[in-house]
Amino acid sequence: GPAMPDTSGSAAAVVPGVGRGKRPALVRLKNRADFLAVAAARRKAAMPGVVVQIRLRPAIGDADADECATGGVVRVGFTASRKVGGAVERNRAKRRLRAIAASVLADQVAAGHDVVLIARQGTLTRSYADLTADVCRALRRLRVGQGAQPAQEGRS
Repeated sequence: GPAMPDTSGSAAAVVPGVGRGKRPALVRLKNRADFLAVAAARRKAAMPGVVVQIRLRPAIGDADADECATGGVVRVGFTASRKVGGAVERNRAKRRLRAIAASVLADQVAAGHDVVLIARQGTLTRSYADLTADVCRALRRLRVGQGAQPAQEGRS
């Protein structure tokens, strides 16, 4: 496929690994084990407004993979620690990240990935355009358009 999915914002962006030019569905990550699995993959990019973690789900049906984990979906989770602020601020930060994920992720992430967006203090103060750019830049840095080569960007 192309080196990068087209980022012109068209809904018809062809994402590698998905037939019929169809965008992968976004499914919510909910349980702790999935969040820990994404963190354990150690592929992350920190931007002023958001930290993006990503992993390629193992292809074989492993024990913790449920039926929604299979097929052409991108699973996405959102988290905000107490550093971001009180419950109101954390919820607002996660709401902003959800809106950006809905508009960006299906176009830019190949199916079969799990993505976690972690709110930072900047999530609340940055403009929507800057936040969207942060997420796009992080995904480019993590090179999720092609297959996931083990990029060791964020060595913490």
